[in-house]
Amino acid sequence: MSSPIKIDWSKVDQPDLILTRFPSRRSVVYGTKGVVASSQPLATEAGLEILRKGGNAADAAVATSAALNVTEPSCCGIGGDAFCLFYDAATKTVKALNGSGRSPEKLTIEYARSRGLTGRIPLTDLNSVTVPGAAAAWVDTIKEFGSGKLTLTEVLEPAVRLADEGVPVSEIHSHAWQASENLIKNASPNGDEMLLNGKAPLPGQIVKLPNLAQTFRELGTHGKDGFYKGRIAQAIVDVIQSKGGVMELDDLAKHESTVVEPISYTYGKEVTIYECPPNGQGITALIALGILENIQEQGLTKPLADMEHNSSEYLHTLIEALRLAFSDSQWFVTDPDLEHVPVGKLLSKGYLVSRARLFDPTKTNPEVVHGNPVNSSDTVYFSVTDQWGNACSYIQSNYAGFGTGAVPKGCGFTLQNRGCGFVLDEKHPNGLRGGKRPYHTIIPALATRGDELFLSYGVMGGYMQPQGHVQVLLNMLRGYTAQAALDAPRFCISAGMPDAGKPGKAGDPNSQVYFEEGIPEATVNKLREMGHDAQIASGFARGMMGRGQIIQKIRDASGKTVWAAGSDPRADGHASAQI
Repeated sequence: MSSPIKIDWSKVDQPDLILTRFPSRRSVVYGTKGVVASSQPLATEAGLEILRKGGNAADAAVATSAALNVTEPSCCGIGGDAFCLFYDAATKTVKALNGSGRSPEKLTIEYARSRGLTGRIPLTDLNSVTVPGAAAAWVDTIKEFGSGKLTLTEVLEPAVRLADEGVPVSEIHSHAWQASENLIKNASPNGDEMLLNGKAPLPGQIVKLPNLAQTFRELGTHGKDGFYKGRIAQAIVDVIQSKGGVMELDDLAKHESTVVEPISYTYGKEVTIYECPPNGQGITALIALGILENIQEQGLTKPLADMEHNSSEYLHTLIEALRLAFSDSQWFVTDPDLEHVPVGKLLSKGYLVSRARLFDPTKTNPEVVHGNPVNSSDTVYFSVTDQWGNACSYIQSNYAGFGTGAVPKGCGFTLQNRGCGFVLDEKHPNGLRGGKRPYHTIIPALATRGDELFLSYGVMGGYMQPQGHVQVLLNMLRGYTAQAALDAPRFCISAGMPDAGKPGKAGDPNSQVYFEEGIPEATVNKLREMGHDAQIASGFARGMMGRGQIIQKIRDASGKTVWAAGSDPRADGHASAQI
């Protein structure tokens, strides 16, 4: 028997060893009642606790979401945003909630330029803080989709207990915390609220977050007013204004979530994939799937199912389709309340056919730019299903790791930097304006066969998310199990996040493409010959491939519903079933 790996956590580079243990020997998790799949085991248990108390998938999703704020604050929290898709088994419909916040009313491009900013707002500038939408999203998820059996206070109770009693920090999350230690110390005078004796915690060390527990209690007791008015709102404004930010109490007080109709694309006349509409980037995945389908229909390449999985031919086809999709979404995705987004035209047959014709099966296309459809007038993802057949696909994020790293005094959380998604260009659809939602990277997904649920799934990680949605979905359609679909090596076009202060380059045809260790070197070399700037991602760098969760609906021989779940080995969590 081989000796166990021993890691000296005093050396920051050692966590690379964690992500070398692939492929995972995780099995698919099966259950006939509810299932929760998340990146942290204790957060998964929080969701299961609510399911056992009679809550449905939406109630359990909020419990999981809040618990992830305690167990994985490097990626998410009440200082960030959230989106969800909910499959209602009773009506066999999919509904969506946009829980993203807006920029301060007084934040303009002119003001940003007066501070010497160009391109984008830097990640550490507190003017990058948009109104945190997660708190309202939790309230509205329960209101719109919940069972009605549990109060918000009851749903938040597992997270409050975890924050008060403390949780031992997990391996990969500890590395992310260590990487952000200086950010947290320097971003505000209140950094010690998010540190352990002034330091980032090591794996297994117990961290208590009593101020966060109190924040949760106030939200539970007073609803949205407990966060967007009063003590917490004042603390948010105080820390932002102390660093030159222009957010005011009124920006917080008038915030609201939006229940929206999801957008969708039916791939192969078989599976319909649902995404939240812009300002989220979910449309990128749908455009890419449409281009892939039309590439095959036009005979520009053989069917994807006939290609060897992760062969150079297969990978080239997916990469080129995603580059074309990104070139559109990077231009057109913005706040639809303030700018027209031609969703229908971008997903129309004629437009997708025209984009597919730009594909060359032998080499990269160096002329990838956004099209012109005719106009008409470091994030966490998790999935929850319940015994009634409902599913909640949920995602939340601080954007870049701990976000700005700034902590509102006495609140126990860091503020996001989602405003970095704006472009400081008046002519760009996603140009900065006061009271506007920015281009948003976080996207949950759902898939149905007809009106029956097929998958509740997602892959977190900046621009990797739509890429992960496409790759994982196609894995499932090849017959992979939920766990195998996540275990399979992936690629990532460009880095998972935009460069600080510069426009994101995920749609740039000259951007690098990273291939995860496990894809043969010969395959990568062939892709280089085809014009790809191909790089290998190994060790901890594999984190750029995102971290996904899948719950699949299947049926046994008698026709009874069985949930089959997988959880990404690139994260610390797992899937678990309700008994």
